[in-house]
Amino acid sequence: MEPFKIHILGCGSALPTLHHYASAQVVEMRGKQFMIDCGEGTQMQLRRSRIRFTKLSAVFITHLHGDHCFGLIGMISTFGLLGRTAKLDVYAPKELELMLQEQMRMFCHNFDYEVVFHAVDTCKQQVVYEDRSLTVESIPLEHRMPCCGYLFKEKATLPHIRRDMIDFYQIPVSQINNIKAGSDWITAEGETVPNSKLVEAADQPRSYAYCSDTRYIPTLHERIRGVTALYHESTYGEDNLLMAEKYYHSTARQAALVARDAGAGKLLLGHYSSRYEDENVLLNEAKQVFENSFLCDEQMVFEL
Repeated sequence: MEPFKIHILGCGSALPTLHHYASAQVVEMRGKQFMIDCGEGTQMQLRRSRIRFTKLSAVFITHLHGDHCFGLIGMISTFGLLGRTAKLDVYAPKELELMLQEQMRMFCHNFDYEVVFHAVDTCKQQVVYEDRSLTVESIPLEHRMPCCGYLFKEKATLPHIRRDMIDFYQIPVSQINNIKAGSDWITAEGETVPNSKLVEAADQPRSYAYCSDTRYIPTLHERIRGVTALYHESTYGEDNLLMAEKYYHSTARQAALVARDAGAGKLLLGHYSSRYEDENVLLNEAKQVFENSFLCDEQMVFEL
């Protein structure tokens, strides 16, 4: 099974603290690396995480609050200074496009790579990126401005060949792809060997849902049902429920409700308010509803 990792670069909220950076993650799957959100200081966190700048192929921005996008133009500039030649795709609400163009006109001159902007409709759940091995869907969220999350999903793979059976029946290499596709094998004596004896089940496709700033949405679980891992903002504890409602954020308990109802494999908590010096209070609240909950922290890597 190929690596599917979530690299936490920043998990704080709008106000900076001495411990947490603003929102940013890197999703590593099927040999590709994608960034979600790009708060201030992200490129420094990339350095600390030893993630190669040249490996990032796309950036997905959830919304236009500064703690989710202030680091983007600085990172784009650094890519140019490093001599990047591969294009960089940026997926974001349409309101970012003009602003990004003006910033690049001011600060990014004569670079050898192209930044391609893709406007995302934050009101629709739809595939915004696809290649041979994965898809990325937008997830409509409810915040104080247009905002969406992103759902990363592996595509199903073919079954695994049982090498012992291939050798036993002396099946030529030229037939391997046919067997992976479901064919039986007929021996020289006319015996039919069923496909089920020649292959093992394919790996179960994995998925990761990133739900950025949002108030609690009771129906959100329907959009991400069965997800392998869910990142859901948990800005506040239940002690600040009124603040969460006022500013369209969620509590850790509400994040856990979404994970529980979605049947998620694990819940990653983040986007902590600066008022919490010890986020374990948030973790404890989440675990009361959904036991497989974890606190995010900078430089952590979660493997799915």
